[in-house]
Amino acid sequence: MRNNRICQLFGIQYPLIQAGMVWASGWRLAAAVSEAGGLGILGAGSMHPETLENHIQKLKAVTNKPFGVNLPLLYPEMELLIDVLIREQVPIVFTSAGNPRLWTSFLKDRGCTVIHVVSSVSFALKAIEAGVDGVVAEGFEAGGHNGREETTTMTLLPLVRKSISAPLIAAGGIATGEAMLAAFALGAEAVQVGSRFVASLEASCHEAFKKKVIDSGEGSTELTLKELTPVRLLKNSFYEQVKRHYAEGAKPEILAQLLGKGRAKKGMFEGDLEEGELEIGQVAALIDTIIPASAIVEEMLSAYNTTLARLQQIGPIDL
Repeated sequence: MRNNRICQLFGIQYPLIQAGMVWASGWRLAAAVSEAGGLGILGAGSMHPETLENHIQKLKAVTNKPFGVNLPLLYPEMELLIDVLIREQVPIVFTSAGNPRLWTSFLKDRGCTVIHVVSSVSFALKAIEAGVDGVVAEGFEAGGHNGREETTTMTLLPLVRKSISAPLIAAGGIATGEAMLAAFALGAEAVQVGSRFVASLEASCHEAFKKKVIDSGEGSTELTLKELTPVRLLKNSFYEQVKRHYAEGAKPEILAQLLGKGRAKKGMFEGDLEEGELEIGQVAALIDTIIPASAIVEEMLSAYNTTLARLQQIGPIDL
């Protein structure tokens, strides 16, 4: 895409970025997306430092294309993860779930391009003040990093675009080329896609979880746990427990005990579809196939071009 700032910033062919999702975004998926012309991202949120290092090295062994790492800033092993990124000379870092002031300058001083994920205009402005190279504006349709304000992507994008001049990436509810084109119409210069890549052959999550995603329908997810970290969950036994706790007026510390440790791993990586936490975006209702990541990229770009041509045939509205 000519004159696209995101493509130029990352050195990629297409303005399509695979989200760094916990338990789904390992080296196989990131490499496949990068090889297909997009930007593959490793999800460090589900990795210890030694695991992240291993995934980076495996990814480098199979592709020389640009790639990135998503780094949730509230992660307890942050300094060790940062050490891995610098040692392995990771070129692009997407930070999320925390204050971008903490690490942006440090990473940029060491040659990293830094993008921050935001859910509101105020967070976007703070990210720009912190010196990031661009932002991801993610609506509450998404599976993770959801805003407590519950601002939809279609509302958030133009608000952020009006507020900043930096490169802008859209996320939340984007799984098709049609949605990609809509995001561009609202001011985005690239899209970040998560849920669609969960249902890919290369995603590292459990096959049972992938099948649960493609079997889901409208209304199968709900945004919850806003007192802790807002996430969108597929409805299962764990979700029903969360719902009961809310009905009983449970305080955040009780919800934290229910969530415990390893709940997301149990559901998405180990395939416990009842007691596990099953994070996925609202757009899962549109996904009905598990296909290679390269086919997802091709499918989205083809639909983008087809839809653009159709709209051009419609032409302007006479006033």
